Amino acid sequence: MSLVEKISRIGIREAFPIEPRDFTPWLTENIDVVGEAIGFELVSAEREQSTGNFSVDIKAETVDESAVVIENQYGNSDHDHLGKLITYLSSFQAKVAIWIVESPKQEHINAITWLNEGENNCDFYLLRVEAIRIGESPAAPLLSLIAGPSVESKQIGKKRKDDSENDRLRGEFWRLLLEGSIAMGIRQFNSLTASGKDAWLGSSAGKSGLSYVYWVNQNGCRIELRIDRGKDSEAENLQILNELKQHQNEIENVFGDSINWADLEGYRVCSLRYEVPGGYKSNRNNWEAIILELTSRMKNLIEATSKHVKALKL
Repeated sequence: MSLVEKISRIGIREAFPIEPRDFTPWLTENIDVVGEAIGFELVSAEREQSTGNFSVDIKAETVDESAVVIENQYGNSDHDHLGKLITYLSSFQAKVAIWIVESPKQEHINAITWLNEGENNCDFYLLRVEAIRIGESPAAPLLSLIAGPSVESKQIGKKRKDDSENDRLRGEFWRLLLEGSIAMGIRQFNSLTASGKDAWLGSSAGKSGLSYVYWVNQNGCRIELRIDRGKDSEAENLQILNELKQHQNEIENVFGDSINWADLEGYRVCSLRYEVPGGYKSNRNNWEAIILELTSRMKNLIEATSKHVKALKL
């Protein structure tokens, strides 16, 4: 039977007592160890390359000659070394940043993950370093990948960017819509504001649980008289809708069009609603017409329903 030895872990300082004097030079000469940990080849490793005020531990290159910066750290990861890593990345216009740490903290693992989700076209790697022996062999460093880029992280980053742009667009649409409401003389929305994350905005219709609401989505908007008297109010909401529906002809004549009397079976909320084509992702040239349609329809809805809402015995 062949002899099989056990792997034993030892302190990194037992193998490399001083990081800049012992570990960094060894790693520079054996840069392939880092390449194996991150999954691609590194070449042309050099020590202590200066950025002016700081010196990066190791500067290397990928096989296509893109710059790579490597920062080594014994002990717990800290903000100072993370800041230096980002500074080196910028100073050398590198595409890859590698942080090799003895004890990575969770907040820094999260930070590297977050950086990889950004739209910076750079890849960040966080490696843990420890020292091992096999039997009585000389000590050797073991590098383990803790955090790095992935297809999923890039997709998350793209979605985050898309969401941010959508929020900006919808926020601008809301601003113009509320300004249009004021110009249309719809006092119910005079003091209200909406953010880019808001899909809807409502104002009281004068009775508890009834409100006039704008909905703003990417490619469609709507106005509605929303009926929601709260938890376990399905039957009451439907009753109110049916009471208003007794005046359907009069309400729709004043409104100037047919209305969707939505009882939304299986849901608590009922509403009188009207859909308007176009939303905040529509061509900007069409926003004015969409907003004019929304505000004029809202004004008509309020005029058509307000006296009937006031007459409800709630």
